[in-house]
Amino acid sequence: MSPLEAEALEFVRALIRIDSVNTGDAATIGDGETRAALFVQAQLEEVGYETVLVEPRPGRASVVARLAGSDPDAGALVAHAHLDVVPVDAADWTHPPFGAEIHDGVLYGRGAVDMKNFAGMLLAIARSFRRDGVVPRRDLIFAFFADEEAGGVWGARWIVQNRPELFAGATEALSEVGGFSIPLPGDRRAYLVATAEKGVSTATITARGRAAHGSRPTADNAVVRLARAVGAVGAHTFPVVRTATLERFVETWERAGGRFGDLGFAASLIDAGMRNTASPTVLAAGGKANVIPASASATLDVRIVPGQHDAVRAELAEVVGDDVEVTWARDIEAIESPVDAPLVDVLQRVIGAEDPAGVVVPYLLPASTDNKHLSRLSIRGYGFVPLRVPADFDVFGQFHAADERVPVDALHFGTRVTARILREA
Repeated sequence: MSPLEAEALEFVRALIRIDSVNTGDAATIGDGETRAALFVQAQLEEVGYETVLVEPRPGRASVVARLAGSDPDAGALVAHAHLDVVPVDAADWTHPPFGAEIHDGVLYGRGAVDMKNFAGMLLAIARSFRRDGVVPRRDLIFAFFADEEAGGVWGARWIVQNRPELFAGATEALSEVGGFSIPLPGDRRAYLVATAEKGVSTATITARGRAAHGSRPTADNAVVRLARAVGAVGAHTFPVVRTATLERFVETWERAGGRFGDLGFAASLIDAGMRNTASPTVLAAGGKANVIPASASATLDVRIVPGQHDAVRAELAEVVGDDVEVTWARDIEAIESPVDAPLVDVLQRVIGAEDPAGVVVPYLLPASTDNKHLSRLSIRGYGFVPLRVPADFDVFGQFHAADERVPVDALHFGTRVTARILREA
């Protein structure tokens, strides 16, 4: 283990031990994110960085620092991680969620994958570059954000809206969710890079009828009609959309010898990025067992492939039928970055140096990251936190899960690879 790898592991564990749970409820904001930001700030300033700490709401602090590159004409690269984590139910955990314990070569803790692992790597790399006088080709902007798990409202989104100068000159960003290996035939690995993210919207479907006494069934019972509509949504499969990212995934995966039957636990992740999806998540109807309500509604979490904003609305209206009303809210646009970018070539070159049979494969992330907020400044985002893991280790399955964990060897690999990417990008 190199000194850089050792320090990165130390920082990952230290950050996990800071309980920075983000419940998404403004009434329960703790000070964990600010404590984590102050820890990061102290480590950066110790080696000479000038830092900016912003805290638009008590407990929601972010830190940004910049390292000057050798080419003033090259666009700056933002390397970012979020410091908040989702809640835990400690009873479901085998090891303490904020203990950062290592057992049999595996690090356990909330944030081990999402995403204090990358925060610790970036912090160690930033310090190493400063101590060793490393001058990267382009400016590096190290950003450690608050509030990502609640949409980045008081983190990346707030900074983009109120302190955009912190990202002056930036053209690309590197963060979650990607970089982890999935198996290819012949003991080889593909490393996914998220070159696109689906848009997010919320649809409410409402059925209306006539209120009546529960003892006298009606033909226009709103609950029954809503149930039929929800069932139709659940049974519906949206068609595959051939985005540029999907085209490159198919081409690269097949060229590497992969078959779609080989995707294993990654199949659901890839499939969700190939098509629009609508998941019923909340039902609301009635208030008394003996009253047939006049209306019933359901909330749908809708994830939208780039370029499909209007198409998904039309298709969903057809699925639920004319007698159910559809209203829309919370539109977050999809993003898609070039799959042929020089940065993607750098990722492949560096991965190839560490894992000669490794292949970097673009894919479309069905979820959202802070890259969406940075895109408002025309910063093209890529998801790539490099982790070489055993063939049966599902990295994406660790997100928000009990016993969240990561092999320590994968953290060492990620630290080495990320350091080289940031030097060469």
